[in-house]
This record gives sequence, C-alpha cells and structure tokens, in this order.
Amino acid sequence: MKTILSYAVAAGLAFSAIALPISASADDLDTVKAAGEFKFANSGAYPPFSFVDDSNQVVGFDVDIGNEIARRLGVKGAGVSTAWDGIIAGLLAGKYDSIIGSMTITPEREKAVDFVGPYYKSGRGIFVTEGSPIKSIDDLKDKTIGVTLGETHEKWARERGGWDIRTYKGLPELFLELKAGRIQAMVVDAVPVAIAVKETGEKVVKLDVPEFAGSEDKIGIAIRKGNPALKAAMQKALDEMMADGTYEAIAMKWVGSDIR
Repeated sequence: MKTILSYAVAAGLAFSAIALPISASADDLDTVKAAGEFKFANSGAYPPFSFVDDSNQVVGFDVDIGNEIARRLGVKGAGVSTAWDGIIAGLLAGKYDSIIGSMTITPEREKAVDFVGPYYKSGRGIFVTEGSPIKSIDDLKDKTIGVTLGETHEKWARERGGWDIRTYKGLPELFLELKAGRIQAMVVDAVPVAIAVKETGEKVVKLDVPEFAGSEDKIGIAIRKGNPALKAAMQKALDEMMADGTYEAIAMKWVGSDIR
C-alpha cells in the first residue's frame, strides 16, 4: 500500500508540474464567457434564498442574485441545486462556476475557496415551538437540537457541547421535525425563519441568547481560487447592483428588507 501510494503521489506531483503553467494562465472568467453560461450552486432548500416553488422551479433571493450577476457578465445564468454538505467539493470539482447559496465566510472556508462580497449579513438564532418549556439556552442541556448539515451553525452547536445534534437538509425539514417533537430546538439563520413566521405562520419563538448580540455573519459568494479576473468581474457586478437599486429590489422582493 505504501509503495502504491508513493507512486501515486509522485505521479500526481509530476502531473501538477506539467499542468501548473496552463492553469496559472487561465481564468474561469474566460471559461464562463466561452460557454455563454454562468453556473451557480445553491441547496434549493433554504427559503427564501433558494427553494422549489409550486411550478417545481428553484427560485429565491440567491437565484435572482446569481442570474443578475450572470446578466452583467454578458452570459446566461444557470442555477444548480445540490446537497449543502458537498457543495464546496462540487465547486472544486468544476461542476459549477460559483456558489451563491448563502454561505458564511469563515477562515476555514477561505483556505479552500475565494469569496466575492459579502453580499448580505445574517445572524444565528435558536428557535423552539410556541409554548415550549425551554426559555433560555441553559434549558437546552441534554436536549435534541436540529441543524442543517454542513452549516457553520452545526459546527458551533457541536463545539458548544451538551446537546444531541441531528442534521437535516434544510429549513423545511427542520420545521417539520420541530413540530413533530423529534427535536426540541433548531439552530439556524434568523432571517429565513423570521420570513417563514411572517408568510406561513410558523409557530416558533426565538430564544434570547446574549452571546449572539452583535455577531452577524458575513455571507459571501464562493469561487475557485486563482481566478482574479472572475472575482473582479463578479465583485464589479455586485457593487453596481447595490449602487443602482437592483440589489435592494431583489432583497425587498424575497426578504422584505435590505439585508446588505
């Protein structure tokens, strides 16, 4: 096994040495322009940012932002929905050009990808059902907590400890599990929950957690490293959207407020 691994590493290094001059001179912006299409990924399970509507189409804030960036790049936008826990791996494998999926910018993620933005801010919230005996974060000891698989909230919940953590694909599943009593609380971004409460009457209550005060997450658009031209072009498109009112119109349509 060791010998085979050694040969594999050597072969990989040799290939990298050959491929490096080519990749270094290329930029994903050229690929996007040549294809006439800008592919951007989301989970498709995170309303109102990306979700499946009554016509079985993935729509939402992130989808509109992606399509508008594509338009300003002079190409067609193409949203790609994929499981959140493998979304960065899909980007690195070249399955799409970008992730416009409400991804929190973290030092760990910045080691793997570059970020355009941030394009909005959001804060963490812990939610329980109305009438729950749970009134504070201290009441959650030994309780079952739901999170979205792969989100920063999952990492935070596991690091805090003292809870039984269950993972789900997205917010719709979390609401169902909370209603059914299979989880006693969920740790998620506060913005989409507030919208769900307003639009669908979800009966949940946000716990008052002092440690969350003033700790908003910066949400960015991920691209593969080594693509300065694409990054600059996307940032320019985003900046122009924010300056000319387009961004605000998209935010008001889906969120009901300017969340930049």
